[in-house]
Amino acid sequence: MAESNAPATALSQKTVMGLPVKKEFMFTNAKGIEKARIKKRQINLLKKLEFLPRFLKKDEEVLLVTTACSPVSILEQLTTGWILFYLKRSLLVFTNKRILHIPTTVGYKFRHSIAQIQYNDCEQIKMSWGSLKIKYKNGKKENFLYINGKERKKIKTLLGKFKPAGEASRHHQRYHICPSCAGSLAVKTWTCPSCRLEFKAMDRALLLSLLIPGGGYFYTGHWFLGIGDFLVEAGLILLIITSFTEPSVASTGDSFTIIVLGIVLLIEKLITVYHAGHYIKEYIPVNTNYKKRVAA
Repeated sequence: MAESNAPATALSQKTVMGLPVKKEFMFTNAKGIEKARIKKRQINLLKKLEFLPRFLKKDEEVLLVTTACSPVSILEQLTTGWILFYLKRSLLVFTNKRILHIPTTVGYKFRHSIAQIQYNDCEQIKMSWGSLKIKYKNGKKENFLYINGKERKKIKTLLGKFKPAGEASRHHQRYHICPSCAGSLAVKTWTCPSCRLEFKAMDRALLLSLLIPGGGYFYTGHWFLGIGDFLVEAGLILLIITSFTEPSVASTGDSFTIIVLGIVLLIEKLITVYHAGHYIKEYIPVNTNYKKRVAA
């Protein structure tokens, strides 16, 4: 893999919470003035990254951490609503070599999922209206929404030094790495090729979505959505069964109601399948008690 052409920084060789950080950048504002509130927030975010040291490469240094929302599709927004932006919470870790994308729980806890963006895979990175907009060298675009306002100016300062050049990696875009061995994960392959760690699989997620009300959401760890989906689908199924058992169906025209309820149930199932397919792409291990290996 080509050496990353990251923003130029002089390694300070200092650690905070066990992480090598560039304090003179992390704890200061956009003008380079150290602020106690900035330092407090960054340290609080670093506390959520206690797992990160084993993923860092030689001479890699953390420059900044911020909260964000993982990329979402328009259809996801339309079919989930505002709650989606809580379900897709994540942390972005800017280092001198890359950007680490860490999907989290609502409370910003590690979900054993981690992805990375190599600077050399990017044609353009910019902050715009609170979003981190990235255009990769393969033409794909991604937006990380709701970047915290406290870090936006700092990110602009950091990206102002970014000059994409050099050879891209073989991925040409953001890609996930194994939480156990930090090896690259292949797209649509649910086993780590290096350490054989098993991840929750797409086919199982889709099957559970179809067969069990809320099953796909429960499988991907989205319990709130799973409970809501279970109640909606169970209610629709109960209404359909009740309508079928009514002796007056044919005479009262309730057959039309059954058809409508069936269509609504089908749409609900399709939405669940679509969501499960997206959530499964975060590569969540089947067993989170996996052996933790040090990154090469």
